[in-house]
Amino acid sequence: KFGVFLFQSSCEKDVILNILSVLTDLLSLGTGRRIHYVISKGGSEALLQALAAAARTEPPDHSTLLPLLRLLARVGQRDRKFGLKVQKAEATDIILSLARRNLGHHLHLIHCLWVLRVCASNVTTGTTLGVNGAMELLFKVITPYSKRHVRTVRAAVEALAALLKSKSNSRRAVNRGYLGGLLRLYQDWHHNDVSNNYIYIRRGLLLCLKHITNIHLGRETFLGSRGMEILFTSIQDCLFCKNLDPIITTVTQILRKCYPKEPLPVATVRSSYSFPLPGNAKAEPPCEGSEGKWLKGCWVECFCLYLFSISAGDYESDGEDEVEKDPDNENVESKEEDYDLETDVNKLRSRPVLDRPEEELGQYEAMCPELSHHFQELEPESEEEKSLEDRTESLLSTPSYFIPSATSVKRPNYRWRNQSVSEVGPDPGETDLKVPQQSWTKKEKCRWDPTDGKRDIVEAAQDADSCEGADPARSHVLTLRPLPEEAAWYKKMFYPEHETSINPSPGERLQSSDTVTNLLEKHQGDIPFHSPPFYMARAKCVKSIPDYKDMAFPDFWGHHPPPYSKPMLERKYGVQRNKVLDDVRRLIQPGDVIGRTVFDLDEPSHSSPGAPGCLTFFSKFESGNLRKAIQVREFEYDLIMNADVNSNQHHQWFYFEVRDMKLAVPYRFNIINCEKFNSQFNYGMQLVMYSVKEALQGRPRWLRAGHDICYYKNHYYCNAAAGGGMRGKCYYTLTFSIKFPHKDDVCYLAYHYPYTYSAMMSHLDVLEQNRNPKKVYWRQQTLCQTLGGNPCPLLTITAMPDSKKRDDLEQFCNRPYVFLVARVHPGESNASWVMKGTLEFLVSSDPIADLLRKCFIFKIVPMLNPDGVINGSHRCSLSGDDLNRQWLTPSSQLHPTIYHTKGLLYYLRSIGRAPLV
Repeated sequence: KFGVFLFQSSCEKDVILNILSVLTDLLSLGTGRRIHYVISKGGSEALLQALAAAARTEPPDHSTLLPLLRLLARVGQRDRKFGLKVQKAEATDIILSLARRNLGHHLHLIHCLWVLRVCASNVTTGTTLGVNGAMELLFKVITPYSKRHVRTVRAAVEALAALLKSKSNSRRAVNRGYLGGLLRLYQDWHHNDVSNNYIYIRRGLLLCLKHITNIHLGRETFLGSRGMEILFTSIQDCLFCKNLDPIITTVTQILRKCYPKEPLPVATVRSSYSFPLPGNAKAEPPCEGSEGKWLKGCWVECFCLYLFSISAGDYESDGEDEVEKDPDNENVESKEEDYDLETDVNKLRSRPVLDRPEEELGQYEAMCPELSHHFQELEPESEEEKSLEDRTESLLSTPSYFIPSATSVKRPNYRWRNQSVSEVGPDPGETDLKVPQQSWTKKEKCRWDPTDGKRDIVEAAQDADSCEGADPARSHVLTLRPLPEEAAWYKKMFYPEHETSINPSPGERLQSSDTVTNLLEKHQGDIPFHSPPFYMARAKCVKSIPDYKDMAFPDFWGHHPPPYSKPMLERKYGVQRNKVLDDVRRLIQPGDVIGRTVFDLDEPSHSSPGAPGCLTFFSKFESGNLRKAIQVREFEYDLIMNADVNSNQHHQWFYFEVRDMKLAVPYRFNIINCEKFNSQFNYGMQLVMYSVKEALQGRPRWLRAGHDICYYKNHYYCNAAAGGGMRGKCYYTLTFSIKFPHKDDVCYLAYHYPYTYSAMMSHLDVLEQNRNPKKVYWRQQTLCQTLGGNPCPLLTITAMPDSKKRDDLEQFCNRPYVFLVARVHPGESNASWVMKGTLEFLVSSDPIADLLRKCFIFKIVPMLNPDGVINGSHRCSLSGDDLNRQWLTPSSQLHPTIYHTKGLLYYLRSIGRAPLV
């Protein structure tokens, strides 16, 4: 502090030199804390005053100026307000004047350039310097190309790069033709720096180009000067040298930024599927049946537990990895709020106000049949010694909703025997499936007849009853997608007994019914809780907007879990920039681009599938999502996902079929209309793949697949015409490469392990068939019909009462409720897998499961958004709304599953049975 004071007040040259020497020694050692201390005591202002005084002497005293300039450069780097202090001290003209005087004296000039670089770090000061001719001065220093005085050239290039951060300076540089000169200068340094000794100068020139191309005029001039070709060609020599990574990264950033923007190659970004929304009709009851009377109620205290694990999908973060950061997002902080988390404590503490007339709550009594059995009419003492089967007979024979199950397709896996007839049929209010003529019994016993298993399975597949006789839309014929047709493999699989005599041609296919029959005969049936006939029976009942006619093979056939745990994929260094350079090559070398549309959901007639050497795509099956596929090169395809129904966003979930591939060839796929700023695909996540050939050879599995996976911003945008008024939206590319395990296979690629609505319904059927009715109370009902006309199942699971004793029956009725729901967002298929495991555990013989059943009554809605799952959406229902945002004010017409789930919770609260969870 004393030294700074003396420095400000002294006019003696020797004193000033001594003080400068002391300050230099002090600031050259130790940490930056000393410099910050000097700044806090007015050191920057004192040095600038001394500079002004020294510059006024004639001739200038360089013995004082040089140490002053060195100290100013060192202190200015740590002083955030240094540029403003320079302007306040009116020192900009002094510094420029000193630089002009010393153009021929490079030792003195380099000190001036160091201070200029520090001053230009402040945009306002940099603009002032640009107006006063700083760029012209610097351009004289760096041109023409010369390896003499490289330290001075480096300082000038770095100072120029700092000046060009100002948009007005960049505009001035373009107008004066400096951009073309910088490109030529960069080429000279690139070609002559064979030993890579001047990387900092080359990178400094690239930074100048990078800042100039931040403005629209700069990008246009850059393209007109063939800047893309120049930089793209120059970078090819640098890709295999680790030391040149700073240059490669900067060039990649410039190329990405200057790539001409293009509209997404679709007519509209809105979904290919639209659904007419209902008018203002009155609210309808959830599902009317013969059981139960209507009660009144009040409100609910809690809603429900969302049972899903952390999404395997994408998480937003502040940018891409540190090494290969997305330049377009460098100054954009992606801080998307997690809207699923309520942070207002007052809202969490308050009880929700009843959002419907109290009279409506009575309709939900039918959803709680476990509370309305005629237990009071039983005689507990006289029935004490009866068997458990007789004691629970009344519960088993209570009228219930008849939800479609495998019994409607001739019970394919079971042979029923020793049946005593009792006319207790299905509930007349349920008409999801035609019930075949059969005997309904009080004491049906399940017996497996292995001799008739295959025949029953085939009959079930062929003779499945229609879902609704009066509704043709529910009774369509579902077929299986054609299987791989490579002649030798095909004949070995389906004609083993005629392998020498039958030689099907490549274009020949089995009839659909024959294919299913052959497949079911070969299905080993060893996939737990999965039955292809059950799945077929359920799939044919599904109502979808595209009216699906095909089943995806993985959903029909089933799959085993992977045989091993797979670690997160380690991302190779440099993979993203290589992908970006491949994208730039399309612009530089357009002759390599095929540009053929091979699949188009909007205009099937415009696609040209089956071309020689071309993959064949398909996605019109349950939960499928692929809108368009464009062949870019022989083994590269651009893919466009469909938006959620009645929406123009949420392009994330994908699930599609691909066939006609070659063996061991890396195919590159680019999903070009992703929306999130970042993705877990940048951090080791992989997509999943299912091979039909592998499945038919006894290895049916979804496996993690793909290499060279990365996610980055691309050059596509949404124009106003395609976006329905929305414009300026940017898109991101998810790119991955796959080597398929077999030639001419049929493979399925998906964002995550798919779990369809039909899979859930068939899974419930299997669970119902396999539960122990003596121990597990299971009731499957329809909570409501979805907007698309599909039933939303509601499950009740608990333990059967121990006896007809009054205490046991009261304990049964008074068990607290646990309410579980899942899959409100269709793209979160992992939620359904968690729910699947939960259901399997709850009905199992595990002692803990048995204890849970005896302690609680579980009310479960396993899929809150069936329509979204069916139609391949990622987040929304058919209304185009995110159902997880509708809990406060759900509409009975637009959001029936949320409305009636909330109503059921209101009802439970009104009768004093609010769920614990």
